[in-house]
Amino acid sequence: MESTFRPITPGHVHRWGGAALLVARRRDLRGSPVLSPAERRVADALPGRRRTEWLAGRLVARRLVREVLAGAAHGVEILPRADGSPHLLADGAPVPAVHVSLSHTAHHVAAALAPGPVGVDLCETASAPAVLRVADHILSARERSVVGTDRPEALAGAWALKEAAVKADRSGIYGDAARGIEILGLRPPVLGGGRPAMVWRVGGAVLALVLAPAGNRG
Repeated sequence: MESTFRPITPGHVHRWGGAALLVARRRDLRGSPVLSPAERRVADALPGRRRTEWLAGRLVARRLVREVLAGAAHGVEILPRADGSPHLLADGAPVPAVHVSLSHTAHHVAAALAPGPVGVDLCETASAPAVLRVADHILSARERSVVGTDRPEALAGAWALKEAAVKADRSGIYGDAARGIEILGLRPPVLGGGRPAMVWRVGGAVLALVLAPAGNRG
């Protein structure tokens, strides 16, 4: 069966719509990120599996920062806001006009940087049955007709798009927020509200990147 989405190469920095994106396979990651005291406190408070995922996300994000913001890696922290969304700081101060988003699954990790609000999300194709079970909560009848219910990659893509979009808006996947962001097309991805979006295939996962509407990128 033909893939719904075009592939993206893991381990390389990609640029799309003004954003920089890096996705890696978890098995390819080596070492641990050097954490600030504040980051270490966050990591130490997490349970074991969640801590491992959190550290993997910071490892990929730091590599992206080094490659995109030359010379800015020293003193950089990625800490959660009060709502849990990540933000980038340098020497304790927010980095102006640089927004960050992270995502991880059991097999992949992704990070994105952009001048305005950005969301990145990964969904393993094997998670399609779980997406189907909650489809009524996040997809309208029209969206289900666009996505279909018999294509695992398309279902994973729909979830990743919704999750990436609510991350860019700093809201949550369940409830009215996700239903308010309509998937108008999947190949290529088209979202309501003027949100630029792209979806790729990486191994057994789908990766979505969503940018804030043009008027909200300041």
